[in-house]
Amino acid sequence: MEAALRHRVLELAARAIEQRLNADRSDYAGPIRPCACGQRARYAGRRSKRFTTVLGDLTLERAYYHCAGCGQGTSPRDQALGLAGTTLSPAVTRLVGAVGAVVSFAEGSALLHELAGVRVDPTVVEHTAEALGQTIAVDDQTSVAPEPPAAPTLYLGLDGTGIPMRKAELADRPGKQADGSAKTREVKLCTVWSAEARAADGTPMRDAGSVTYSAAIESVASRDTDATPAAFTHRVLREAARRGFAQVARRVVLGDGAAWIWNLADEHFPDALQVVDLFHAKEHLHDVATAIYGPSSSLGRRWVERRATALVTGAFPALLRALARPARAHPAAQQCLEYFQRNRSRMRYPAFRAAGLCTSTGVVEAGCKVAIGTRLKRAGMHWTLRGANAIIALRCCRLSGRFEGFWERRAEAQRAA
Repeated sequence: MEAALRHRVLELAARAIEQRLNADRSDYAGPIRPCACGQRARYAGRRSKRFTTVLGDLTLERAYYHCAGCGQGTSPRDQALGLAGTTLSPAVTRLVGAVGAVVSFAEGSALLHELAGVRVDPTVVEHTAEALGQTIAVDDQTSVAPEPPAAPTLYLGLDGTGIPMRKAELADRPGKQADGSAKTREVKLCTVWSAEARAADGTPMRDAGSVTYSAAIESVASRDTDATPAAFTHRVLREAARRGFAQVARRVVLGDGAAWIWNLADEHFPDALQVVDLFHAKEHLHDVATAIYGPSSSLGRRWVERRATALVTGAFPALLRALARPARAHPAAQQCLEYFQRNRSRMRYPAFRAAGLCTSTGVVEAGCKVAIGTRLKRAGMHWTLRGANAIIALRCCRLSGRFEGFWERRAEAQRAA
């Protein structure tokens, strides 16, 4: 009964607004008006169009202008109401963005109907959410106003995670499949946060609301002949500038040990501390133990415990000696030995702990799951490059607390136009 009454009230409100707008002919701007192409558009009468709003569907009569030069038609009322180029009102578009960032397009369509009483076809949800994400991605590149630094120490974490792609997006790309082909492409993620809070044992904890994300399927390495850094490098620099990374007293770059992370840090943040995630370092030790003792050996577990203790207490020479012995017979041990030798200066965990620093990329790992995995790596999903990057941009914007700012800038731009 309540749902039926609510539906009736909304319908009456929709009809009242529809009648009032259709009775208003002030959107007529004369027989000729300028066109965006630079030529002149001529009045071609009034045209009706149906729009979906939070009150229900409205059919609006609007003055219509057509430009013979570019062949495009425009309606001043559509532009004034934020309805140009769409059949959804700004409020519904915003709702579509909210659900499209969280769940599949079909689920988003169902949620809109269940929670807001708005019917939007899943295909329209898809197209609208992706178009909104593309707009957000452009906005991310142009609105880099710095925020006040959140704390005296800021952490910048970098990582990557694969997402399933459509076959057309994987042509001629090498991968890890048995035939050498690829099923995924890697999303590169940049995360910035602070960790002034402390757990009961004194371990640094990320500060609530301090985490921001920026990610895309982008290249991180530039060819020697390139005049400018690769796209993901620009992304990292934008996020660092936005968060005031260069202004804080202490800057820390955290990563899993991948060479591209340290190359980027060396070039663009040379004075930042570099820390290899302790969890990943321990994972390398587990790989060695599995190679030597098998996957479920008590001997292997004890071997890892001793090596991990050496790692966290700073007994690095003993750790390297323990790895050097099996390295001659086991490639995994040799690779691990080289990994620890290469990253030794980034594994000074006793000194890092004494300075009150994070030694874990848990925030970055969680970001790969929260910002990317839970939305783009669900069963049956296969993405286009354009669609994936659009939804990633949309999702990162919301998770970073920047969705409201985007809509304010969007509204200002529409008013200016």
